[in-house]
Amino acid sequence: MFIDLLDTSLFLELTRNPGSIESMCDSLPAGAWIVIDEVQKSTQLLEEVHRLIEKRRWRFALCGSSARRLRRGGVNLLGGRALTRELRPFCSRELGSAFDLKNALQWGTLPVVLEEIKSAPDILDSYVHTYIRQEVQEEGIVRKLAPFARFLALAGQLNGQLVNSANIARDAMVPRSTVDTYFSILIDTLLGDFLPAYRTQAKVRERAHPKFYWFDPGVARATAGLLHDPLDRLWLGTSLETVILQDLKVYNHVNNINRQIAFYRVGEYEIDFVIETRKQRPGKPAEVVCIEVKLAEKWNRKWEKPMRSLAAQDKVRVKKMIGVYTGPRSYSYDGLEVMPVRRFLELLYLGEIF
Repeated sequence: MFIDLLDTSLFLELTRNPGSIESMCDSLPAGAWIVIDEVQKSTQLLEEVHRLIEKRRWRFALCGSSARRLRRGGVNLLGGRALTRELRPFCSRELGSAFDLKNALQWGTLPVVLEEIKSAPDILDSYVHTYIRQEVQEEGIVRKLAPFARFLALAGQLNGQLVNSANIARDAMVPRSTVDTYFSILIDTLLGDFLPAYRTQAKVRERAHPKFYWFDPGVARATAGLLHDPLDRLWLGTSLETVILQDLKVYNHVNNINRQIAFYRVGEYEIDFVIETRKQRPGKPAEVVCIEVKLAEKWNRKWEKPMRSLAAQDKVRVKKMIGVYTGPRSYSYDGLEVMPVRRFLELLYLGEIF
């Protein structure tokens, strides 16, 4: 049974009388699946869902785009019976041979975009100006859209960059606390997330500010207002990091590995992704996998220096050092593996990276 709360008449009926969902599904046997889409629009339904799980032994798939509204409503979150799963844009594994890196860097991998790739600019523009703003308005937190629109443009341009809330607040002409609220909205609506800085606790000047990555490079491009501008290599390089990060997150999430993914930076040296595969224990250092991502047809050995520098510390054990680039061949340099993007993604889903 599929229940779509975007159906106005159905939404009004279930809002007035949540108990009517039982009569709608009365013929279903125990163990049957009931899908409720856009569940955040009627949070009172969760109480009824909880009752029907107990009484009828039905199974529910509850889909929605806003965790914030569910939490803010103080609703019954199903007494710990619900498993949380994130539905991100298509990953490389899902697309298989249809995965096109060039298109992914330029337009992202949202299903609706891939279906009509020639209309990608119009679709992404509509996504930002209609869907996102509508979602934010429905949250009831942003009273004025103009400051939020200024923030969105800045946040789009800062995809994959260090976040300094004070600078963003000045440019968006809003208080710093408002910037923090805006970022929390983007995170709660699954539009992006912070990538924390990895700290080794060594006596070096490690960066502490996080980076912010959008969930899709096409959406980041749209919010930055760059849909109709040619993209430079710096932006495409950040888009490549975004694509790799989303695949790392999908693999981490789907396989219930739940490893911390971070970045590492000391001075001018930076490692794009540091994945902690073992926590620090008494007498044993933390264990990590380091990944450096470059938009380049040839691998430059100088890019290895940050990873080798971290490997030389006694506060952490570097289990693997991996370079990912857009060239065609794989190389091995004294414990460091360099490989093309496609090869890296293949090994990721085979469990060979972490």
